[in-house]
Amino acid sequence: MKRLSLLLLVPLTLATACGNSEEPASTLPPDAAVVLEASAQAMGSVESVRFLIERSGAPVYIDNLDTLNFALAEGQFAAPSSANAVVTLAVGNINAQIGAIAIDGQTWLTNPITGEWDEAPSGYDFDPATLFDPELGWRPLLADGLSGVEWIGEETRNSEPRYHIRAVADEDRVALILAGLIRKQPVDLDVWIDPASGYVREAELSTVYEGQTSDWYIEFSEFDVPIEIEPPDIES
Repeated sequence: MKRLSLLLLVPLTLATACGNSEEPASTLPPDAAVVLEASAQAMGSVESVRFLIERSGAPVYIDNLDTLNFALAEGQFAAPSSANAVVTLAVGNINAQIGAIAIDGQTWLTNPITGEWDEAPSGYDFDPATLFDPELGWRPLLADGLSGVEWIGEETRNSEPRYHIRAVADEDRVALILAGLIRKQPVDLDVWIDPASGYVREAELSTVYEGQTSDWYIEFSEFDVPIEIEPPDIES
């Protein structure tokens, strides 16, 4: 699969109503429309979040020469438009890691051999602002970018309660929530939403390119934990 940009992705925030520390958090009613509306609001107002994006199956390349195969990205986002991440790539039979920092539309990457930071070369289009933009990313996807919505039910994931919803995601929105790692295509999307906060905590989807299937797993945690993301030190 051809690269479109680097990694990243997206999340959310919704105020949770609590009477006091001894009372349980309020819970969204188990209704797909209500839960998606609340989750859309959460997605559009995230202040910070830790994310994980993992690919398995068919390779997905992030360079024009089809040599850097994306495997995993772990990092943090801070509003309004900053992110850092460690990206694991497969180069042949060897795994390599690069660091990435994006602030206000400018991106820096580390050299996988020397570890030194430099500005991202032309062709890398890593801008997390679009992922969290209330008009482009997760918020509009949940608000009006889903069709065939199916309420799967209440489940336990990682020992915590979740609402499970399945739907077909609009092709334009899917490309954005995977930070341009995939080509535009409608996909079946499974999301697991926190029933108290409305946060999307996990998502799964599969994409197809030239007859080959890539499977994606997305996870969000540590919402609104204060973080600072600063430009790297680059030697002149």
